[in-house]
Amino acid sequence: MTHPPLTTYQQHHLRVVFEHHAAHLYGPMVKASEAHVVMLAEQQLVPADAAARMLGGLVTLRKDQPETFDYDGSVEDVYFTLEKRLAEACGIPTGQLSVQLARSRNDLDAGVFRMVLREQLLGVLAAVGDAGAVLLDRADRYADVVVVGYTHRRPAQPTSIGHVLAGYAEALAGQAAAYASLLAEMNRSPLGSCAFAGTDLAIDSQRVAALLGFDEVVVNSYEATVGADHLMRTAALNAQALATGARMARTLMDWLTWEWVRTPEEFTQGSSIMPQKRNPVVLEHLVSMAGATAADAASVYNNVGAAWWEDSNNATTDVQVRLWESNDRAYRFFALLGGLFERLEPLRPPTSEAIVATGATTTAAADALTRHGLPFRAAHSVVGHLVRSGPPATWTDTDVREAARTVAGVDSLDDAAVRDLLAAALRPELVLRRAQPDGPGEAAVRAQVARLRSSLDATLAGVAALRQRLHDADAELETAVAERVAQ
Repeated sequence: MTHPPLTTYQQHHLRVVFEHHAAHLYGPMVKASEAHVVMLAEQQLVPADAAARMLGGLVTLRKDQPETFDYDGSVEDVYFTLEKRLAEACGIPTGQLSVQLARSRNDLDAGVFRMVLREQLLGVLAAVGDAGAVLLDRADRYADVVVVGYTHRRPAQPTSIGHVLAGYAEALAGQAAAYASLLAEMNRSPLGSCAFAGTDLAIDSQRVAALLGFDEVVVNSYEATVGADHLMRTAALNAQALATGARMARTLMDWLTWEWVRTPEEFTQGSSIMPQKRNPVVLEHLVSMAGATAADAASVYNNVGAAWWEDSNNATTDVQVRLWESNDRAYRFFALLGGLFERLEPLRPPTSEAIVATGATTTAAADALTRHGLPFRAAHSVVGHLVRSGPPATWTDTDVREAARTVAGVDSLDDAAVRDLLAAALRPELVLRRAQPDGPGEAAVRAQVARLRSSLDATLAGVAALRQRLHDADAELETAVAERVAQ
């Protein structure tokens, strides 16, 4: 059959939207329609033979490859494509279909949007969980590798690779919990709300929700179709999580420059002209991906904010592609990050002498004096005076005592205080003995790893339970459809 040429609106909007949406929405629309028809039959809102015919047609539609569909202008969108193909599969005119009884495109779209995002977010969360597990393993392994921690881009204090990685792993564990919370919000069904005001027909929205793996039904039918907080939250969480990961990538760029670690081979690119180059461009890509995700979030927020508090394409349909791309990018970001850290190993961490030369041990030196009774500000001033006189490696007992007399008015600094100050100033590895539970002490970092692993595992166990519920719902829907078709 030939069709008239596409109108300007069809060519430059409906066609483009169709091509973006069909591959994502068609399959979930078929599944949601199966659940809806099963419910209609159970509620005796459609005859059993009509339900069997429609469900048989929907089973046939499962085999469709929507990515191959050509938009020809004969129907408006993905839903009407489904209805047209369903009528053909049933061998009846579309006018004899009841698949849309007690249902609107509004609640159907809202439902399948949640189904698509739910599956994507499960993938993102799995990648976050895998990356977190890798970071925790590396934090435990390198809890005894001392490096310099920086503040304001300047050397600050000794820490360890393990301490830094455990810190980022804690951020990942928190992000995993946030994604799990978002999934719980996402997994509420809007189906049954129709256009926004529901229906007088005796439908069973809970039954449809259960067949599609939703844990509950959205409380209010107006919110069910017009609400967009879950969409904005998706965009915002991706932007937040990737921004934090980009900061870690930037720090890792420095570590590679200083040769504290080495770029894994599979993440290294060469130069077109310089034979010696080992370019860790994956880290640059991660930073760029975070920027693109922030832009997606801004687009979502702008469109939602431009909409009315009613059904509006601005707030719902028009933001889906941004969300799909954001979720895809988030998944790839954490898959890359986890893969990179899984193969990352120390190369030439800074020596004790190099760390001392940066001045990073001077805070510990001041703290050593306070343990012998000096007020902190006095101890800080004494060490500051010593720093101005020369690097810590040049300090002597006499220098320390003279600084104490000159700056703090202490005429008889005891020998233990001098020894402790010089040890703290010259032995950065002492930080590994620090007992503070959240600090860089070797035992402390390993305890942090154990605690964070427990938290992450608990989150992932909850997600595994959700996946099982979705699997069970699929099986229940499959059985219900088969039984109705066989009648």
